[in-house]
Amino acid sequence: MKPPVPITDFLSNVARFKIIDSTLREGEQFASAYFDTGKKIEIARALDEFGVDYIELTTPVASEQSRKDCEAICKLGLRAKILTHIRCHMDDARVAIETGVDGVSIFLGTSTLLQKHSHGKGMASVTATALKVISFVKSKGVEVRFSSEDSQAYDVVRTLRGVVSCDIEVHFHNDTGCAIGNTYTALEAGATHVDTSVLGIGERNGITPLGGFIGRMVSVAPDYVKSKYDLAKIKKLEDIVADATAVNIPFNNPITGFCAFTHKAGTYASSILAEPATYELINPKDFGMDSYVHFASRLAGGNAINSRAQQLDVTVSEEHVKVMTAAVVKLAAIRPVTIDDVDSIIHAHSRNKLIPS
Repeated sequence: MKPPVPITDFLSNVARFKIIDSTLREGEQFASAYFDTGKKIEIARALDEFGVDYIELTTPVASEQSRKDCEAICKLGLRAKILTHIRCHMDDARVAIETGVDGVSIFLGTSTLLQKHSHGKGMASVTATALKVISFVKSKGVEVRFSSEDSQAYDVVRTLRGVVSCDIEVHFHNDTGCAIGNTYTALEAGATHVDTSVLGIGERNGITPLGGFIGRMVSVAPDYVKSKYDLAKIKKLEDIVADATAVNIPFNNPITGFCAFTHKAGTYASSILAEPATYELINPKDFGMDSYVHFASRLAGGNAINSRAQQLDVTVSEEHVKVMTAAVVKLAAIRPVTIDDVDSIIHAHSRNKLIPS
């Protein structure tokens, strides 16, 4: 399968983006999430090993323990920069800076709905408050970003890119299943930083999943992604977070789902065995994974059965493969077939015994 060619555009940052992982901030808002200090440190170290550019933490104002956790992670000496997410309030900003973070995310909704139903401030008040807090944070030599909580992916980012030279970060929720697509589109429009979380955990249906986003980007900017991120660490990260949140990794999860690189139908299996790129846009070996040809079913083809025979170090002729394949398909019409069933058929034939019928 030939990788798609990204749109060539001088605004596009598809091959030069940075990841802000929010598992330890947005992820804490996931319904079943509970991370104690030890688990937060474990996740932070794993994210750093993978290579994310920033790690975002829950506001230290949320609780005394949140403040202590923030300070502890800031002292780990990680390569990734540490951010925290605060309200647009001077008291919050002072507490955040005292923890030792590298950057602060300030949020204050600018949409008409939030002005009316959340904080009750008009745009003039929002602007004045934001400028005051932003100036204070900048005066302390700390990175600062402002989150408006009000945007559309492509049009707003492209408009902003035309009038500002600063970095543009995007944060998309997955309520309609479009988080990865929106994130990619925003990069095309000129965004520079993208928010992710491991397994996409977060408020409601969560945000852009780190693994799925990396899967998308490695297909269009492979050299950049492979040189910057340790792709084989994705599975470890997802296992840690899945265990901590008591969820199963979905069967169709990009990269690490147990069906991600599984091929079952005979035509597909035949092509994959001959040339993996025919149906695999992503190379599983880049992520420390392997393809799997599912041969124990009524859809089994001769190439899949022959491949299994080779794995068992059994040499068979083309005619023998046809007979064994027919036996597998016949058995599968009666009941579910197991790997042991297929192996028994192959071994029985190799010993010149009758093939089970």
